[in-house]
Amino acid sequence: MALPKEPRQKMINIMYLVLTAILALNVSAEVIEAFKTVRTSLDNSSSNIKASNDVLYKSLTDKLTKPESAKQAAEWQPLAQKAKQLSAEVDTYIEGLKDDLEKGSGLRMVEKDGKMVKDFKLDGLDASTRLFETNGKGVELKAKLDDYKVKILALHPEIKQQFEATFPVNTDPVQSQEGGKKDFTQGYFHMTPTIAALTMLSKFQNNVKNAENQIVTFCHGKIGAVEVHMDQVGILVGQSSNYLMPGQELVVKAGVGAYSSSSKGSLTINGSTSQLVNGQTEYKTTVSGGGPHTIQITGTFTGEDGKPVPINQKVEYVVGTPGGAAVMLDKMNVFYIGVDNPITVSSGSGLEKTNVVGTGCNVSGSQSSPNRTVRVSSPGNCSITISADGKSSKFDFRIKRIPDPVFKVGDGKIRMPSVAFKSQDFCRAELENFDFATQYNITSATVYFSGANFPNVQTASITSNNLGAIKALMARCGPGSVISFDNVKVTGPDGSRTIDGKSIALY
Repeated sequence: MALPKEPRQKMINIMYLVLTAILALNVSAEVIEAFKTVRTSLDNSSSNIKASNDVLYKSLTDKLTKPESAKQAAEWQPLAQKAKQLSAEVDTYIEGLKDDLEKGSGLRMVEKDGKMVKDFKLDGLDASTRLFETNGKGVELKAKLDDYKVKILALHPEIKQQFEATFPVNTDPVQSQEGGKKDFTQGYFHMTPTIAALTMLSKFQNNVKNAENQIVTFCHGKIGAVEVHMDQVGILVGQSSNYLMPGQELVVKAGVGAYSSSSKGSLTINGSTSQLVNGQTEYKTTVSGGGPHTIQITGTFTGEDGKPVPINQKVEYVVGTPGGAAVMLDKMNVFYIGVDNPITVSSGSGLEKTNVVGTGCNVSGSQSSPNRTVRVSSPGNCSITISADGKSSKFDFRIKRIPDPVFKVGDGKIRMPSVAFKSQDFCRAELENFDFATQYNITSATVYFSGANFPNVQTASITSNNLGAIKALMARCGPGSVISFDNVKVTGPDGSRTIDGKSIALY
């Protein structure tokens, strides 16, 4: 519409438009309180994880002083300390971002109930945008989180293998309401209320603490029974070859002590126990299965002081693969629990001469067809051995659980029109970016209703995908209501598990 020519009326109209814009940007008090509650919960969780970590660090330090665990502790305790240092650096950096964000939101100290407390604008939309976009702190934060993940996983190959796929710190793009994806800064901090941005920073701190706890727990668990070696004596191991083809014989000779007939004791080589003769013993085996292999040698002998001395050593060798033998996974380079994993086998000698055997897995299918199905039941490793023309090739594979499905209501977004939410009859647990046709059913979840129309938080529960049990509370929802689904339990082809829930803000 055209503005009036009379100055006073023109000014009134302009002020009205400005007030309308301000009201449109206003964040409801209920939503602010919901974010404050979530932030407090995250901070409490981080404190609890820190307390758990402190107990583990003390135990690791104690193990350094004990003879039976000192050797393993010397390897794993420094790695845990490095994880602690890296985590503390990121945590301190994020804490500094919180301080900067509060200052950018007009931080001041005020007296409340006889105490000086912080006071700043919780619902301001410009402070987070200015800090993380204009001043570039969003890109910097993402880089530090990514660098933290790389450095933690690089601490040890076993740590990388164990945690690479499930590392708690994640900076992937954020799903937008329009169906696309937003980059890290846009997704988390663009036009975000200060209290929401602070909550998100607490969430990243909690992720870092959780990652630290997982790594330290892993390091602590690696310190088990310890081998003790005497400096003056040892074990001598010889092998006929360290590279063989299937069907060839491997000979391992092992000796102890001064390697004389006076050295008494026994050795267990690859599970086979034999007594020492003239201070040594011999082990023979016909090798099979392409790739690297290890033979473990354990046992004891009597030292010069009459006390038993433990032995623990390994022999490594490589078996070549006959031309043509192969196992090809039709889906991906891993077997998943609870589903049919299709594979294609080949030996180069014809299917009628080919035998396929699984270890740690079940292989089914017709021998006349190259297409087989593998079923697995527990995480870890398994192998498939292909035998043809008297030769065998072994192929090792990893076993994983199916990734956690994602809890969704309606379009799955975290913001939804109140009318659309109240019309929903079902929720679901949906697998994303997974190649197998499988599904999960929700068996239970706790639901919290807060915000607008809920002066006190209301708690309810569901026992299936059906939302009928909470329809009465859903009917009370309106713009400004927040519905949180927590402790979501699902069941699928690999059994039951608990997955992340979701909070939905209505407008």
